Amino acid sequence: MTVGSSVARPTAWLLAALLATGADAQRAAPTERWTGSWGSAQMIATGDNALPADRAGAITLRQVVRLSAGGTQVRVRLSNAFGTQPLRIGAAHLARPTALGTARIAGGTTLRFAGQVTAVIPAGGEIYSDPVALALAPGADLAVSLYLPDPATPQTGHPGARATSFTVTGNHVADPLLAGATATPHWYALADVEVAGPRVAQVTGAARPTTIVTIGDSITDGYGVAPERNTRWPDILAERLRAAPATRTLGVVNAGIGGNRILLDGLGPNLVARFDRDVIARSGVGWAILLEGVNDLGVLTRDAPASPQDHAALVAELTAGFRQLADRAHVHGIRIIGGTVMPFGGNDYYHPDAALEADRQAVNSFIRNSGVFDAVIDFDRVMRDPRRPDRLAPAFDSGDHLHPSEAGYRAMGAAVPLALFTTPQR
Repeated sequence: MTVGSSVARPTAWLLAALLATGADAQRAAPTERWTGSWGSAQMIATGDNALPADRAGAITLRQVVRLSAGGTQVRVRLSNAFGTQPLRIGAAHLARPTALGTARIAGGTTLRFAGQVTAVIPAGGEIYSDPVALALAPGADLAVSLYLPDPATPQTGHPGARATSFTVTGNHVADPLLAGATATPHWYALADVEVAGPRVAQVTGAARPTTIVTIGDSITDGYGVAPERNTRWPDILAERLRAAPATRTLGVVNAGIGGNRILLDGLGPNLVARFDRDVIARSGVGWAILLEGVNDLGVLTRDAPASPQDHAALVAELTAGFRQLADRAHVHGIRIIGGTVMPFGGNDYYHPDAALEADRQAVNSFIRNSGVFDAVIDFDRVMRDPRRPDRLAPAFDSGDHLHPSEAGYRAMGAAVPLALFTTPQR
């Protein structure tokens, strides 16, 4: 036997053994498919949306969210996206709330970050917690408690919570009562709750997407919905998905921001700027439902009339923005579903005229007919008054002629065909 052959045999044997071991380990490893079960779009919390200085640091912050999909494991994503200094997490805890609208919880579990009970989120950054075993049914409520030793600078959060959060001085993340807590109608630093486990893996398979992101402005954010009601139109969609066997494991994330625009910043960063973080970067995303444009249209003539050239330029810019968003979604295998812009005739804030209504019709024609979107949900047709199609139907109008009533949000959620989420992906 030559020296060369004596070396070759052990080397080949070792390589084969390593490959076999790797294959066995891969077969034995559990499938970990994360689904976005709840989420919100992050922005700078300023003015009335920010925590007052006396409640901004060395506090426990307890926030309650309603999940869409269920699972046997859970993790959260915390955000300091708009902070200019690191944000310290002194402790974190998950539990089930016992009464919505209160700070009361039962039991629960400690959250860790890379095995530690504390964490630091860099300025502009976001972090995931370690997964914890916690069985959560679809539609379950979850309380996330954070101890923040120092004030955030500035605060990152989501003002349109439509839910009650609570703050109290000191570290009380596992306190079942949180006595003396102060209520606040906003969320802070909490970007996502994701679930995983056999329930998800068995039904959806490892390759199928599991998350739907609804992205838009105050109509998607649920303006006018009372705290703890959970009747935004994405909430209604999530209820319907849970009730149908073919879609019951799909998660819905609401990435609406009140006052948001496609092209320009307003309340929150513009949609083109935030699309990657709020849609593409989320786990398991297969579909994005885009409903936005009414604020871009309304601001054009809110303070003064616009020229015909300005009207034409806005429509061209909006449709170019839609194309850009669709292209970015498709690169990542995400189907983008366009929602037509609903009527807002009679609104006192934007006071739209005939020229602005013509712009809305032009934008909606593009959404319906351009082929840029993989599918279209015609919210305009569902929500308009047949006798005055430039206005919301009275039964669906909250009274400001722009935002839907609760009945209107229910009609919107009911208008989304569930078949959109059971057909093969691109």
